[in-house]
Amino acid sequence: MSEETNTTQDPFYFILTGIPGFEASHVWISIPFCCLYVTSILGNTTVLAVLRKEPSLHQPMYLFLSMLALTDLGLTLTTLPTVMQLLWFNTGQISFEACFAQLFFIHTFSFMESSVLLAMSFDRYVAICRPLHYASILTNEVIGKIGLAIVCRCVLAVLPSLFLLKRLPFCRSHLLSHSYCLHQDMIRLVCEDTQVNSWYGLALVLLIIVMDPLLIVLSYAMILRSVLGVASMAERRRALNNCLSHILAVLVLYVPMVGVSMTHRFAKHVSPLVHVIMASVYLLAPPVMNPIIYSVKTKQIRQGITSLLSRRNMHLR
Repeated sequence: MSEETNTTQDPFYFILTGIPGFEASHVWISIPFCCLYVTSILGNTTVLAVLRKEPSLHQPMYLFLSMLALTDLGLTLTTLPTVMQLLWFNTGQISFEACFAQLFFIHTFSFMESSVLLAMSFDRYVAICRPLHYASILTNEVIGKIGLAIVCRCVLAVLPSLFLLKRLPFCRSHLLSHSYCLHQDMIRLVCEDTQVNSWYGLALVLLIIVMDPLLIVLSYAMILRSVLGVASMAERRRALNNCLSHILAVLVLYVPMVGVSMTHRFAKHVSPLVHVIMASVYLLAPPVMNPIIYSVKTKQIRQGITSLLSRRNMHLR
């Protein structure tokens, strides 16, 4: 039996690729990638440090923001090893088990990002539409339960897709088209019918990628109705300005996510370079941009960063 048609369910390895057509320039391409990873790690750890150090920021909105920063940090650290290893050392081999583990964490953290943004939209709705009950509705206990529900929701959503994929035989041709393991990429290497996997994947798209933004839009529709109905022009501007950071974070996540999903489903014949670039934007844009968005648009976080830096400078003297 030829190598191309032989199949196996025994553990083996996959081969990750870098930027198609630019293999000779991987070292140079690693520079912007390295800068993006460093920016993401420094930005999210700084936000977490500020939120932890400043007692005035121990409020529901900032507790949700800490969840978002932790999710972004997890997503960054999940893809960093294979991307930089490939770009620096041209080493694309990854074991069967490691590839499935990376697939699990990438998709889990991606779904957690969506779920946290949905929870933050609920926080904004309560803060603007029911301000007198804000503290009694979003207690620390309730926020803890929301965080636990987010983790359980995303883990339980991703696990079945792993089991459905792992039970299938893979062809000996095991070349992946990205620098990390994605479900959409790995399923192309399966040698048997993947209809069940496709139906489950569609269910996940409807459950998370479609339902979460629809609920976020619904929450903002109710916020707008409340603000336009009772507030003065100055109060409207203040309320909408409080939501601006969250709206930008939502756009940074969902625009690339929808683009990647549509490309994989309806534009399979476009250049592989397009798939690689869109997947990189989808995975790197939120972790890099969210700390910048919230640091620029949120006065309390700017002040917290300034305070943290000044304290550190005093210790160094």
